[in-house]
Amino acid sequence: MSVCNSEVMTNHHPSIAHPVSYIAEILRKWRYRYQYRVELAQMSDQEFHDIGASWSDYEVEANKPFWRA
Repeated sequence: MSVCNSEVMTNHHPSIAHPVSYIAEILRKWRYRYQYRVELAQMSDQEFHDIGASWSDYEVEANKPFWRA
């Protein structure tokens, strides 16, 4: 009678795909934040007015580095 079952035999070591996909997701988030903040910085006062906001409402967000959420 074997004492090994499927739970014991499961490989718990991460595959190479997992870290790569994790890094890829981080890079996608950084790119999105960068593009979003560039767009914010380029908006005119009229565009902010049209969405019911002002530049000061978004200034902090627009000036963050891309790696900060």
